[in-house]
Amino acid sequence: MAGGDSINGNNGVSNGKAPIGGAQLEIDEDLHSRQLAVYGRETMRRLFASNILISGMQGLGAEIAKNLVLAGVKSVTLHDTGTVELWDFSGSFLFSEEDLGKNRALVSVPKLQELNNTVIISTITTELTKEQLSDFQAVVFTDISLEKAIEFDDYCHQHQPPIAFIKSEVRGLFGSVFCDFGPEFTVLDVDGEEPHTGIIASISNDNPAIVSCVDDERLEFQDGELVVFSEVLGMTELNDRKPRRIKNARPYSFTIEEDTSNYAGYERGGIVTQVKEPKVLKFKPLQQALKDPGDFLLSDFSKFDRPPLLHLAFQALDKFIVEVGRPPLAGSEEDAKKLIALLADINNSLPDGRLEEIDPKLIRSFAFGARAVLNPMAAMFGGIVGQEVVKACSGKFHPLFQFFYFDSVESLPTESVDPNDLRPLNSRYDAQISVFGSKLQKKLEDAKVFMVGSGALGCEFLKNVALMGVSCGDGGKLTITDDDVIEKSNLSRQFLFRDWNIGQAKSTVAATAASFINRRLNIEALQNRASPESESVFDDTFWENLSVVINALDNVSARLYIDQRCLYFQRALLESGTLGAKCNTQMVIPHLTENYGASRDPPEKQAPMCTLHSFPHNIHHCLTWARSEFEGLLEKTPTEVNVYLKKPSEYISAMKQAGDAQARDTLERVLECLDSDKCDTFQDCITWARLKFEDYFANRVKQLTYTFPEDAATNNGARFWSAPKRFPRPLEFSNQDLSHINFVMAGAILRAEAFGIPIPNWAKSSEKFAEAVDKVMVPDFLPKNNVRIVTDEAATSLATASMDDADVINELVMKLEACREKLAPGYKMNPIQFEKDDDTNYHMELVTGLANMRARNYSIPEVDKLKAKLIAGKIIPAIATSTAMATGLVCLELYKVIDGSHKIEDYRNTFANLALPLFSMAEPVPTKVIKYQDMSWSVWDRWILKGSPTLRELLQWLKNKGLNAYSISFGSCLLFNSMFPKHKERMDKKMVDLVKDVAKFELPPYRSHFDVVIACEDDEDNDVDIPQVSVYYE
Repeated sequence: MAGGDSINGNNGVSNGKAPIGGAQLEIDEDLHSRQLAVYGRETMRRLFASNILISGMQGLGAEIAKNLVLAGVKSVTLHDTGTVELWDFSGSFLFSEEDLGKNRALVSVPKLQELNNTVIISTITTELTKEQLSDFQAVVFTDISLEKAIEFDDYCHQHQPPIAFIKSEVRGLFGSVFCDFGPEFTVLDVDGEEPHTGIIASISNDNPAIVSCVDDERLEFQDGELVVFSEVLGMTELNDRKPRRIKNARPYSFTIEEDTSNYAGYERGGIVTQVKEPKVLKFKPLQQALKDPGDFLLSDFSKFDRPPLLHLAFQALDKFIVEVGRPPLAGSEEDAKKLIALLADINNSLPDGRLEEIDPKLIRSFAFGARAVLNPMAAMFGGIVGQEVVKACSGKFHPLFQFFYFDSVESLPTESVDPNDLRPLNSRYDAQISVFGSKLQKKLEDAKVFMVGSGALGCEFLKNVALMGVSCGDGGKLTITDDDVIEKSNLSRQFLFRDWNIGQAKSTVAATAASFINRRLNIEALQNRASPESESVFDDTFWENLSVVINALDNVSARLYIDQRCLYFQRALLESGTLGAKCNTQMVIPHLTENYGASRDPPEKQAPMCTLHSFPHNIHHCLTWARSEFEGLLEKTPTEVNVYLKKPSEYISAMKQAGDAQARDTLERVLECLDSDKCDTFQDCITWARLKFEDYFANRVKQLTYTFPEDAATNNGARFWSAPKRFPRPLEFSNQDLSHINFVMAGAILRAEAFGIPIPNWAKSSEKFAEAVDKVMVPDFLPKNNVRIVTDEAATSLATASMDDADVINELVMKLEACREKLAPGYKMNPIQFEKDDDTNYHMELVTGLANMRARNYSIPEVDKLKAKLIAGKIIPAIATSTAMATGLVCLELYKVIDGSHKIEDYRNTFANLALPLFSMAEPVPTKVIKYQDMSWSVWDRWILKGSPTLRELLQWLKNKGLNAYSISFGSCLLFNSMFPKHKERMDKKMVDLVKDVAKFELPPYRSHFDVVIACEDDEDNDVDIPQVSVYYE
């Protein structure tokens, strides 16, 4: 729209939250699945009806706008009266050289619109009036005077309904946020976590009543929380859904403030569920909050006294700009002194709470960078502010209350910078140079960077480093690798990709997009997975030339591999990750910090196999089982069939050689596929799917309850069906139940696909399909005696070995061979690999059907397809805001790594949760140092011996260090052991020849060394743990 236009659409909003409803609020679940996993549908609908104003379109405004457009708000209006300057290029990815002199808001629209064409983006290019603010649910100001901010905030605070007001600034390495969401703002969900639950084991008839839960999992309840009870047998008075407050919360028990003395006695069963209470926050308007700020949100406990000082520093800066007409100049001692004097005046005028001292060095740094918007700071604060807007529009998550201040002065070069070095060079990096100086800028441009991954984190990192000028000089190079391709679900947060890129290589598209942000970026995009298999690509020379490695990965195994390579080549690794609104960063710095793999999260608790197969008690169990059945029926068994048909004699020989219960089970499944369950027509597929329904949800349950009736007891006399076990009921198939029909339909269509059978058009019509299902003859079921059902929680397999396994296998082989002879030449099946993100392939329909029918058997609450996709597809919840914040924080550390002279106390690892909000920054854990005589080493050290030594020379080299080597290994091969007399014959052989001749290892042409593990002891026969030794032979 033209300048001066804005969007109307208050829509009778209350509490800053937009109304829900209307066809226009349909959610594209393919696009937003990862975001839905964080917010849920209700919050997304509120977002889709929200109108946002962003005033100030320099770097910070651009980042906030990007995050909100990706989130999918209804509209974003951009306000800016200024024009694009070269100075803006250090902070904003929206501007290019062609935009110089044009209005910032107007030139931002096309690139933002590409991110999400469902969001209405418009502009205002004239001075704002407070009346215009009434069009919006939330307004954000990134470049506004305090006087004007107070005027606008008062209007928003008093408006009916209140308009959420956010003021945020980024000044060099300093940043601030202020939030005012009105006199009374209701937070509907303070943390975004699923309500905690517990499975009840007993409830006492007492005052107060004691509730004990099974020790399956620790309870997460806190004293004072509200809970509701359901499914309690016996003491049914508690099933009234009335919230009850708990006390004395323990890991497996709590009390409720209720007299249950006269209630019926507890028998069994029952679920207790946390009730999430809304919270009302009373925000102060800006004018009042400036004088009485309350508690500041701390991010770094080593700087606990910093927020009160920065609270005054930002006020002093506003006063400076009003008086002088501009921010302080970089390198101007005069301006810095004036700012310090203004700050002192404000401090002295305070009636109480004055600061005892003002740190002049800190304020000097603040003054020098006051005009600069640095991209890493903009990215970090863009994430924080973007999330606050979401909170304001939805009531989801706890708002920032009310001030947050942050600085990263540790990012500055360790050596003091000459003021002349801060002067602008008429380059796109002038704003960054004004903070760090031109020497560090040159180092950034000449850096050789390896970025692993180009998904959500990778896209943000590429944008950041391009704006910082990293690898943009003649001596610099950025190598990025990712073996993945772009999918639709990526587009809601991987902002360098567009819908026309779907199916293309992520790294190539991302690299091209990053080159548009900064044409000087020297980037090479590869599609290799970083793994041992690609070490001919990422060889020794590649690693030895690197300045730093940036991980942008989404799995632990790849992170551990890169961590080991960085340790080996002694290269800094900047690590980060996100999970919904949470993010963490870890700096892995050679010889200073511990490595990534030094500390690990405990493994996820796995449900016992017997629970998944016979005794599920939550929907996660049902979905895990459903995914396993899908893969067994449609991928693993057809794959086994093809392996058998390709090389029958070899396959049969292998099975006979194994001769165990697993081989027997596998052969039975293959035989079923080619004999009793073989499908030749689509009607056969319908029959198979209908009989699967009967088997899974009727017959197996009838057998289970026949073997273990409802009143069954264990060997020690306790009830067999006691918590957490739930007694199941068989389902009776009905063609009037759409969920039954949909299960059979999905099963039949996928079975047909596996057998290469054409699917008729009528197959996707529920009515016609139901008619075809009615034709299926379903045999009666009679339960069997002496059926063994696994109840041992330690069992890892349902297959049970028997004495006659070998005989059964021989019989199965004969039947299998007879079946094979009847097959057409070249017959094979089509294994189906589970793909969660294609809504047309029926995979999620089948998995959801399997899980929900099983849940219905066990009276477990069912889930919709989206929730099933999140759990069964193991989808990692993800939003753009936490990704942006994580990458911004990492790039603040990148300045330190490239500078190259920072100490461990200058680095910061971060854990943040934007939902709470919580920011926790701390020094990295130092690496463990081993000392021996006058030497010391750590996990970072690798001893290097060049000149292609003999075994004798290697032993003497160690002897000179006071070490006696008694064992030398290469991989799993022993090259030398002092106990073996024959090994002394190897003394004058070159180590490289021992590796070739003894270990039979062919050294690849791209390697010039190999590694050996040496066991040593000192002269007193004490073992000494030494580093890995690299022997160079070329």
